[in-house]
Amino acid sequence: MGQREDKEAAREREAQQALERVQGDSETLGASSFARVAGRTRDHFSARDKEAENDPMEVWGTRIGRGLAVIFALGLVIYLVATYF
Repeated sequence: MGQREDKEAAREREAQQALERVQGDSETLGASSFARVAGRTRDHFSARDKEAENDPMEVWGTRIGRGLAVIFALGLVIYLVATYF
């Protein structure tokens, strides 16, 4: 009787571990992907990768440059749409 309970407990542990792995590997496709992309975009444009260097001029230069790049890209898209459509 003890051997049967041990096997059952082992199977239960294995099943629980499998469920935990599946839960850890899976994600809600829309919500978590959107949140991850939004967080990465926020970190990129706030120059968080440059904040570790403790140089305020480089951080602000990076922020300004990345902001101007977005404005240029939007202007280019507007120009192309207005010209070719």
